[in-house]
Amino acid sequence: MTLAIIFLLLYLTFRNLWEPVLIVASLPFAIIGGYWLIYALDYNMSVAVAVGFIALAGVAAEFGVVMLIYLDQAVARRQAEGRLLTRADLREAVMEGAAMRVRPKAMTVLTILAGLLPIMLGAGTGSEVMQRIAAPMLGGMISAPLLSMLIIPVGYLLWRGRGLPR
Repeated sequence: MTLAIIFLLLYLTFRNLWEPVLIVASLPFAIIGGYWLIYALDYNMSVAVAVGFIALAGVAAEFGVVMLIYLDQAVARRQAEGRLLTRADLREAVMEGAAMRVRPKAMTVLTILAGLLPIMLGAGTGSEVMQRIAAPMLGGMISAPLLSMLIIPVGYLLWRGRGLPR
């Protein structure tokens, strides 16, 4: 249900079908880090873990949205300058747009990690439940940024480059 709501909101944002499909297709790759950490910590699936995965899906979708915005801006800038004639030009624009996203993404990930690590290391009343909420987010913050930096630009390049000459 959460993925359907995310998809609907993305569709309403982008007003086309392919960009939400690209973002939602990258979510399983982002969520895999959360599953790995849940498995490594030997946590069972519970409501708390599911809440953590819902939060992770939201953050991963946000990563994708911002990446697409940067890619669209880089491509639009090249088009306005008349420098988007071939797939090689598109590839350069995509690389430029993705490179502009590295620092903001790193800052977001480090901030989230800094907030989640005390929860994971804490002890006391309620810490067991909070750890199960934080664990998927913590694991996903390792895989989500890396994979969204690879999957979304490549998918964007493949889709946008269909009609361009080499």
